[in-house]
Amino acid sequence: MVDIAENGRTWLLSGPHSSYALHLTDADELLHLHWGPRIALADAEALALRPLPGYWPFESPLDGREEYPVEGGPRFVRPALSVRTEERRGTEWRFESSRTEGDELRLRFDDDGVGITLHYRMRGDVVERWVTVVNGGPARVELLRADAATWTLPDREGWRLSQLHGRWAAESRLTAAPLTYGEKVIGSRRGHTGHQHLPWVALDTDATEERGEVYGCALGWSGSWRIAVAQLPDARVQITGGAGHDDSGLMLLAPGESYTTPVFAGLWSDGGFGGASRAWHAYQRAHVVPDAGRDRPVLFNSWEATYFDISEEQQLALARRAAGIGVELFVVDDGWFGARTSDRAGLGDWTPNPDRFPHGLAPLAGQVHDLGMRFGVWVEPEMVNPDSELYRAHPDWVQYQPGRRRTELRNQLVLNLARADVQEYLFERLDTLLSSAPIDYVKWDFNRCFTDAGWPGEPYPQRLWVDHVNALYGLLDRLRAAHPGVAFESCSGGGGRIDLGVLGRTDQVWTSDNTDPLDRLAIQHGFTQIHPARVMAAWVTDSPNAQLNGRVSSLRFRFVSAMAGVLGVGGDLTEWSTEELAEARGWIELYKEIRPLVQHGELYRLRPPAGGLSAVQYLRGEEAVVLAWLQAQSYGEPVPAVRLRGLDPTASYACRETGEVHRGAVLLHHGLHTGLKGDLDATVIRLRRI
Repeated sequence: MVDIAENGRTWLLSGPHSSYALHLTDADELLHLHWGPRIALADAEALALRPLPGYWPFESPLDGREEYPVEGGPRFVRPALSVRTEERRGTEWRFESSRTEGDELRLRFDDDGVGITLHYRMRGDVVERWVTVVNGGPARVELLRADAATWTLPDREGWRLSQLHGRWAAESRLTAAPLTYGEKVIGSRRGHTGHQHLPWVALDTDATEERGEVYGCALGWSGSWRIAVAQLPDARVQITGGAGHDDSGLMLLAPGESYTTPVFAGLWSDGGFGGASRAWHAYQRAHVVPDAGRDRPVLFNSWEATYFDISEEQQLALARRAAGIGVELFVVDDGWFGARTSDRAGLGDWTPNPDRFPHGLAPLAGQVHDLGMRFGVWVEPEMVNPDSELYRAHPDWVQYQPGRRRTELRNQLVLNLARADVQEYLFERLDTLLSSAPIDYVKWDFNRCFTDAGWPGEPYPQRLWVDHVNALYGLLDRLRAAHPGVAFESCSGGGGRIDLGVLGRTDQVWTSDNTDPLDRLAIQHGFTQIHPARVMAAWVTDSPNAQLNGRVSSLRFRFVSAMAGVLGVGGDLTEWSTEELAEARGWIELYKEIRPLVQHGELYRLRPPAGGLSAVQYLRGEEAVVLAWLQAQSYGEPVPAVRLRGLDPTASYACRETGEVHRGAVLLHHGLHTGLKGDLDATVIRLRRI
């Protein structure tokens, strides 16, 4: 909902629990008024009457108060917009108009033909913000920087900054620290979202998991990005973010051209970090993730079972075993195409290997369907091996700098997806692939960063960084439109491309290449700070974990760990015993029973994975389920009790595992004590209101 003051210069956006207000002064200075608990328009108008502080020789009254600071004039904070023309640099805008379209507010400004529109939309309690810059003048305009938004926090002491950091196989780990004066900058200069940081921050002063105010911001962009959190000299805090990591140049706009930033979304919650997470999850299920109301199937992926050594007969043998334990989607991973017998060749040649699949993928896909499962394949379309038919035909289609060695990582180069001919080639190849067999699912990988991001012959090669990502989005959009029954998973060597932008075009994401069930608890704890379990793919693989750390864990612990998201299996089922296969089938049957709660319910993180007992709860309607893991037990200490959240304190709930009836606020103890027996043990407890 958008309310506008009678003078047309104060705007208030309101959700179920929060409001966001801004005001335009008579001098066309756009000021931030309020972001927090819900207020009325009269309250916003009263805030607009407060005068700005006076000028001082070394301070600006605008700093820390402007809604979208630009470069130029009496401003010293980090600008969200930096524009350069042949004559000058900076912006001196004039207000032109405001209008609403549905639930979207648009504020338009002009600077000698350069049009700047600020967009606002309230989705639940999430505020979506983005910016459009249009060159309406006769000369070219260079955007050195065009951030999606600047967020202003209320005056408080003792802010604490939370973020998700990591690396390959250790993504999405939560860390929090006091915010100090100056700037804290996170981001990626790698061409994709990156394993090092998820584009999300949260700030609080004294919040717990279920109590206190939390301000969170998340950027929807799958390329290089930057978020800067600044505590200014007067203790005000502003958060600025958008595409691109530096200010060296983002886009060159010819007359009539425009640039639209990604969405930078913000959320206020007074329900602590858990309440903020549940609001983020609900927002993504309702407004971001395609077909989020559908259950994601239990999948089997062949990678860790076979690596590159695959054949039609071998895959069919795995498929029979997978169907026998209740798998619903069978995925052939790397090695099915071109001359792909290792990571040294074949990328770019997206046709089935004639020796391994002499009649293409259709026969195998048909037999998988006959077994009652859907069929999927792995692809890495944005990459090419120098040893491939594609590269031999088009060596100029990759990113490269003239006169420099072409850097190979994982024996591959990055295709310049910003080129129209590359886009058309990939669409034609992938469209042909998806039309050649009954394929239901595509695992879309991206296994290296940009290194030689050059575009010889292009007048403004810097545009590659933005155009590559927009071309990726366009390619996914075209394929989804042409093949509406096909689901897509975003993967980037694990969790290297997870953000609101790619989630708007894919059905789930690969959380991490680390499938160790103990390590995954911390990764999944961080991931769910912002993203829902409905998109969090998690596999049960073989033990010992030969790929990563050699740790031994029970099938029980592995399954309960992976059941916290979208369950998958990635072990070599041909080596599993009859007893293991039977146990696996039981766990998969249990997962299918609780799947509606896990994938669509409200998530409560009951105890973090910090040693000892950790637990999460999912609540949907009359039912709740708890997944609990005992990492270690020492000195005969009993398993601690856990109090459940979100239940009706006046109702009674029956525990299916123990037969107990809990009245009022539910405190789980007996079920945990009997279900958890020692180090690396896990249990599932289901409750239903009676």
